[in-house]
Parts: sequence; C-alpha cells; structure tokens
Amino acid sequence: MVNTPASRAAELRQRIEGANRLYHELDAPELTDAQYDALVNELEALERAHPELADATSPTRRVGATPSGRFAPVAHAIPMLSLGNAFSDAEVNDFVRRIGERLERDTLVFSAEPKLDGLAISLRYQNGVFVQGATRGDGTTGEDVSANLRTIADIPHTLQGAGWPAVLEVRGEVYMARADFERWNQHARMHGGKVLANPRNGAAGSLRQLDAKISAQRPLSFFAYGIGQVEGGNLPDTHSATLARLRDWGFPVSDLATVVQGAEGLLGYYQRIGAARDDLAFDIDGVVYKLDDYAGQREMGFVARAPRWAIAHKFPAQEQTTVLESIEVNVGRTGAVTPWALMRPVQVGGVTVSRATLHNADHVARLDVRNGDTVIVRRAGDVIPEVVQVVLKQRPPHTQAWVMPTNCPVCGSEVVREEGAAVWRCSGELSCPAQRVQAVFHFASRRAMDIDGLGERYIETLAEVGQLQDVSDLYRLTLDDLLEMKRRVDARDGSTPESVKAGKVATKWADNLIAAIARSRNTTLSRFLYALGIEHVGESTAKALAQWFGDLATIRHLPWPLFKRVPDVGGEVARALGHFFDQPGNQQVIERLLERGVRIGDSHAPNPALAEALDLATLLTDLDIPKLTPMRAAQLGAVFTDAQALLDAHEHTLAIAGLPVDTAKALIAWLENDTNASLLVRSAQAQMELRMRLPERNAQADGPLQGKTVVLTGTLSSMGRDEAKQRLEALGARTAGSVSKKTGFVVAGSEAGSKLAKAEELGIEVWDEAKLLAFLAQHE
Repeated sequence: MVNTPASRAAELRQRIEGANRLYHELDAPELTDAQYDALVNELEALERAHPELADATSPTRRVGATPSGRFAPVAHAIPMLSLGNAFSDAEVNDFVRRIGERLERDTLVFSAEPKLDGLAISLRYQNGVFVQGATRGDGTTGEDVSANLRTIADIPHTLQGAGWPAVLEVRGEVYMARADFERWNQHARMHGGKVLANPRNGAAGSLRQLDAKISAQRPLSFFAYGIGQVEGGNLPDTHSATLARLRDWGFPVSDLATVVQGAEGLLGYYQRIGAARDDLAFDIDGVVYKLDDYAGQREMGFVARAPRWAIAHKFPAQEQTTVLESIEVNVGRTGAVTPWALMRPVQVGGVTVSRATLHNADHVARLDVRNGDTVIVRRAGDVIPEVVQVVLKQRPPHTQAWVMPTNCPVCGSEVVREEGAAVWRCSGELSCPAQRVQAVFHFASRRAMDIDGLGERYIETLAEVGQLQDVSDLYRLTLDDLLEMKRRVDARDGSTPESVKAGKVATKWADNLIAAIARSRNTTLSRFLYALGIEHVGESTAKALAQWFGDLATIRHLPWPLFKRVPDVGGEVARALGHFFDQPGNQQVIERLLERGVRIGDSHAPNPALAEALDLATLLTDLDIPKLTPMRAAQLGAVFTDAQALLDAHEHTLAIAGLPVDTAKALIAWLENDTNASLLVRSAQAQMELRMRLPERNAQADGPLQGKTVVLTGTLSSMGRDEAKQRLEALGARTAGSVSKKTGFVVAGSEAGSKLAKAEELGIEVWDEAKLLAFLAQHE
C-alpha cells in the first residue's frame, strides 16, 4: 500500500486520538510528551502542506479529549484552549516578530511563567463562593470534579478581601509536588499500594476519582494562572496585574511568574527557569509566554485551538521510550539488593541514560517489566532515572516474569527477605565485598569493638588499596601497612606533604590506630555479637544472647528456632540470626577473627533457666509449622519421645495423639520437605547438647532483678546511663529502650520525658535516682 499524505494524515489522527484518550480519560499514557508532540507537529505540517486534508474534527483543531461520561459535563462559557509549542529560539523569535508586526509595536511586554505538568482546571465563583470546578476536557466541555477540588487545601472555598466580580472563573493547574509524589510512592511500595507513574499522572488520576474521599487522601496542590468568564466586576488591564489580584483574593500564584520585554527577555527567562528546573518543588515541562496587555490579546485573536498571543516554550523531554535489555541487581552498602534496568541508551532531559532503578522486587512485579520490553523511562533533575511504565502492546512474545536471584551476585550468600518487607538483603554481612566498608565501620564503632581513630575514610582507603578484604584483616595490619596506604593515597591525589617529600613521615596517627586495634582484641561476648552487624541484632539483643547462651561456639552453630528461647527474641530476629550464621563466608570471617587474636573474656555456661524450654513441644511451636498451635504441639510432646519418632509417625498415629485431620495433614506435608525435616533434626540435636551443658540451677545465683525489664530515662547525676545499664544487667535485669506493659520498672532521672509519662499512664513502678543508688548499694 502506497503511503500517501491522506493515508498518513489518517494514521496520525488515529494515533493522536488514541493517545488523547489514554492521557486525558484513563490517565495511562503510552506515549511520552515528546512522542506526542512529534505526532501533532507532523500532522500540522501535513495539513499546512495539503490544505485539502483540512478537517474540522482533526485533533490539531481540538483540545484534549471528549469527556468520558463518568462525571457530569460542564460547558465552558469561554473555551479552555491549549497553546502552540515552541522548541527553539528561532520559533520564539518568530512568535515575537508576528505579534510586533500585527500590532505595529516596537516594544512588547510579556508575562512569563512556568508551565506546570499537571491537570488544567476551571474554578467558578459566584459572589465570592466556590460553586463549581471542571476539567478542561475537549476545551469546550469538561467534567464536573467539584467535590474532588474541594479537598485541595490550596483552593479557597470563599474569596478573601474585596472587589471580586459577581461571577469569576479562575483557571489553573492541579499538580502533585515532587516531595509529596515521592512520599506517596514510598508509602505505597512499603504497603503494597498503587505506585504512581509520575507526578502528572498522580495529579490527574487523583482528581478524577469517583470517590472524593480517595482524592482527599492524595497530596494535591494548585496554582492559578489565568481567568475565564467574568461578570459584574472589572479586572486590571494586564495579565500580570490580574495574577497579583488573584493572589490578593487567596489563590496561590507561582512566585516565578514575572514580566519581561521582547524576545531577548523571553529567552533569558527560559534559560533562568531551565537552570533552576531541577531544584523546583514541582515538575514543569517548559515556560509559557503571554502578551501581557489584554487589548493586544484581543487584537491578536485565535487560530484553531490556540491563541496567537501566547506560546509554550518546551524543555527537553524528561520521559522517553527505550528497550529494556536486562534486569540486573545491585548490592548496596547495607546489603539491600536492588533491581536495575539496563537499557538501550536514550537521551532523557539532555542526558544519555542507559540504567534506571526499578526500586525493589515488588515494584518490578507491579510494573510486570520483563527483559525485551519497551518501557517509558523518566528522569527529573538529579533524581536517578526510573522505569515508570511498560508499553504492553510492544511486548515481545515468550517473555518471562523476572524473579529475584536466590544468591548474592557479589559473594554468593543467600538473598533473603523478611515477611512483609519490601527489601531483599544479602545475608553475607561480614563476607560480602559490597558491604565491606559498612561492616568494618560498624565493627569498629564505639559500642562494638571500640577501635578509636578508624573512621569511614580510612576504611574506604584501606579497602581501595587492597589491605582490607573483611573485618578480620584489621588484626593483621602493621604500621608499615598504614604508612604505605597513606603514601599511595597522597600520591594518587597529588597531596603529598612537603615534609614527607623531605623524608619526614608522621607516624603518631598510625601508632595510635595500631594500639587501638590491639586493645580491641580483648572484648566481651555481647560486644562481639553486636559488632558482627547482624540484621536486627542491637546491643540489647546481643546482651540477651550472651546472657542466655554464654559462649560464641554455642551461638554461632545454633539452628534459628532455638534463638526464640531468649526472651523478646521473636521469629524475625531469630531467622536473621539463622541466615547470618548459615552463610559459610560469615563463619569463615569469624574463624579468622579468632585465629588473629580476638578473645572473648566473659564466656560462661548457658543460663540454667533454658532447661524449662528444651523440650519437643516448645521446639515444634518455635518452628512455626502451619496449623500447629502451642496446644497441639504440647499434645505431640506428650506422646512422642523425640524428633525422629515424630518423623517416623503416620497420619493415624498423629490422630491418636489428638491432632485434628487437617492439622495432621499439614504437619506431615511440612515434615515431607527435606529442608524442614533436617531443621527439626538439627534443632533437636542442638537442644540435647544445650541440655547436657546446663549447670545445676541455683536460685541464689540468679540476680535480684532476674526476669525484670528496666527502662532508663532522663539524666542521672551520679553515673552515666551506660554504667547504670551495666550495673542493672549484672543483677539480672534486661534493659530496654521503650516502655510497655512488660516493663518491670522505670528509672527516671532529671528531665525525664515521654517514657516517664508512658510509665505513669500504664501504672508502672518508677524509681528516682536515690532509690536506684540505694538498691545498687544494697546488692554490691
């Protein structure tokens, strides 16, 4: 088929009409702004070159799209027109020249303002009261979205001041600020909600909700930029003065709107706003120039769907389409595993983009983005480019949904995700090179191994020059290693001191660091456990683990369910401990730390109180077996002597033990999984070994605060909070950071705040400093 101008025009009209419907009615555009503009410009050029193709129904002569019918129609008393576009300085110069020639003026004054990327609306006020709001629609008829507009705080319900006309129609843009958009999407990703593609779609989709309560939840804003119908009153003679009057009446008007002269003033404004674009609180896709005086506007008139006296000068597009070639993952400093899109390079906002973030696995699933997809990628300012939409119509056949890798691409450790969390993490905290700097920084911190003088910059540099592969390498560093590191970095940066060039090398800093590393070799079990940087294991949990299990050899080889025997250690923390110690790389680093002289000086036997929970019933409860409640676990514990006997049991045997049929079937299905069966056997074996190591329980050996949870708040004059914690814990207490119903008592120093108030609200006992000191003195 020959592609004639008529057939091409028909094709362009069909594509533009479809794009209009997706953009204006469904808020789900498949074309970027740049692609849409290119189609419209091509059709306009065809219609100019071939007047016989002119058609009153052409999208070049209409604005937006026909109202959807979901809302009541609103006829605009004065049409809401769109603007012609300029993409170059030459087009702006031509725009100014045409106005100057028609009006026979040498000097032209323009109002210049940013072109917001939102949804155009019209607000109607009668006697100063908001009565109706409508979308632009097709320019002639819009949709009544009054209820939704009333939920936007920026839109006044009643006008301020005085002097407003009896009927005043104000036109402007509903938009979503960048910070609000990011906050909304962050919340949506965390809670499985709908992620918005971009601020413009967010604003349009939010305003066109049938339920105003949904619109009210969305963070929408508004700027006024003009007027429509006016009756029973007068307005100033210029657009700029009218904007000032609108501001007086309570409408938000952009502070960036200003008055300039001639083409030079317009282009200078374009450059200034373009330079500031990335730092604005909202998205703009260009600037708008309007002849400032209304008399000149009336004389210039209109063509087709746009005024002759105004034009939009567009910025380079911030959205483009390209092909996603593969999805890779990146491992961050804290172990977060983030999917990234590798794409065919494309110019977006003046920058060549070949990589874009996909945020997390849930976001990939919601987008359903796959290798080979055509995607819309967005870049706004300094924000990392992101894939915001898949063009499903262009998806290649036989594509497969993407899944997160099971192992870290950097170190090979298991990639895990907690139930309900959005982020997947590498569990090789100590051994993963991607996490090296963060792991060493935490390991050396004051509350961990307390290596004074080892800052993040030194850690990064030691890793960079190959002297630090993991935390264990700290204990083989020599003075010469540190001095060599400093020499190489100074040479690289061109910052070698003159004294060094003269042969005088300062070594005191290195001597001090070597001494601090040496001092850290002698530590406590709780400090060492905290230093390992295990997910969710803070100081309090580390102390509890040390108190209950007693030594590192026991803790590092325990199956995860047994960690739940420690008070306040739940399934999430227990699984994090299990994942960490299950990784061979982490175990190898711990082994090297011990080989290089790290000594734990306070190891002891496990807490005899563990004996109460080292039974089969408790183990089965801690394994989180589906449908197996603590009561049913107790029934099994009363019948079966050990784990192997349970593994050998049949369904009828479980029924004899008192299990309902569905519970018995769920248990058998769980046991038939080799991983589960192995975990049960290993856990039972660990229980037996712990039981054999338990000392005889001596009630007098327990501290007077055994089993008590204590919270400290405020300032103590006689000792620091750390010392107070240590002394309380030595008497058997567990110290916590927040007050709950389980809190035994609260120690309140001076300037105690919300924790004291919470304790009083819950009726929890409160000790002042005098009572604390008396108690400590009594039990010294």
